[in-house]
Amino acid sequence: MTTYLACLGTRPEIIKMAPLHRELKLRGHRVVVLHTGQHAEVAEVLYRFFDMGPDLRLALERRTPRLGDLTALLLEGVDRLVDETQPDVVLVQGDTTSALVGALSGYYNDKPVAHIEAGLRTGTREPFPEEKNRELIARLAHWHFAPTARTRDNLLREGIADACISVVGNTVIDAARWTQQRLQANASSAPSVLSSGWPSVVPATVAEFLNQQTNQRLLLVTAHRRENWGDPIRNIATAIGQLLAAHGDLVVVWPLHPNPAVSQAVRPVIDALPDELRQRVCLTDPMDYPALISLLQRCYFTLTDSGGIQEEASALKRPVLIARDSTERQELVEAGGAVLVGTDIHRIVTEAARLLRDDGAYRSMQLESSPFGDGHTAQHIADRLCMAD
Repeated sequence: MTTYLACLGTRPEIIKMAPLHRELKLRGHRVVVLHTGQHAEVAEVLYRFFDMGPDLRLALERRTPRLGDLTALLLEGVDRLVDETQPDVVLVQGDTTSALVGALSGYYNDKPVAHIEAGLRTGTREPFPEEKNRELIARLAHWHFAPTARTRDNLLREGIADACISVVGNTVIDAARWTQQRLQANASSAPSVLSSGWPSVVPATVAEFLNQQTNQRLLLVTAHRRENWGDPIRNIATAIGQLLAAHGDLVVVWPLHPNPAVSQAVRPVIDALPDELRQRVCLTDPMDYPALISLLQRCYFTLTDSGGIQEEASALKRPVLIARDSTERQELVEAGGAVLVGTDIHRIVTEAARLLRDDGAYRSMQLESSPFGDGHTAQHIADRLCMAD
């Protein structure tokens, strides 16, 4: 039996590690989940939903919002727990500070590190600090599980040995489809569905808002990235107002990130809209994962700066407008399932209007298959790891 230590801190990490956690346990291995506390406010619901612990926790007492302080705090705690646990393999996911610290702690303790979602690159400074985090993790990891051929090529260009890279897809496709199946099973076995057809996993305030809408098309909006704080996110909100004015059948649900920098930029713009437009926007708290997947399944399209939502929407055949100037998931753009719109008001309004007015353009962005995998990525990763046992 191999002991794996999964170092997780944020919502996307938990979601994307859950399928591998489940697969390794099914194969009889021990998986110790270490939660760093980076997103403590949203973690517990996810851990319960995916039935994955955590087994170890750090109690962060951040003195400042500085990334250097966060990294130092995490490194001290994670390094100690890796030393105490003595895992055979350290698992890290993605490009967060928790992932970087997990990889560094594994390296310092002479434990092989497996990097899930390896090789994503924009080739620019953005997203900050994620782009540099994942470049650094690549220097620390032993196994590199790349989602696509493009991400494999990125690693090869950086000098990573081909034998250490496996192209496996992205575990978020596994997580999205598993959640979709669970929602369908729950609806069949227990008809806990609202009169409008919205599952009960959708928060009551959002369900009530949607119940009031008839024959409307839903736009799901999310924005949280550091580079979009301030004027960029205000531009997104302004574009939403213009779209509502131009398209009377459009309604918007926007789960706001808990960081005050997001809500303080968005709310004044949306609240200043005329009443007939404001009542077609639902600003809500962050949603748990099944609620988000339920909305993604039923939305007309999504406007987002989230990497995970780009991937999940592709699995659910929903067009994506990416509120960034570049994406490390260029495969989705090249496949026709997404368009980069940045935070330029005119660009957002133009591309959204094209989807709302042109059925052919809309259908062309509904991909038959996701470029990010077949929904069995966790099995592919476990196969490779078990070969090394």
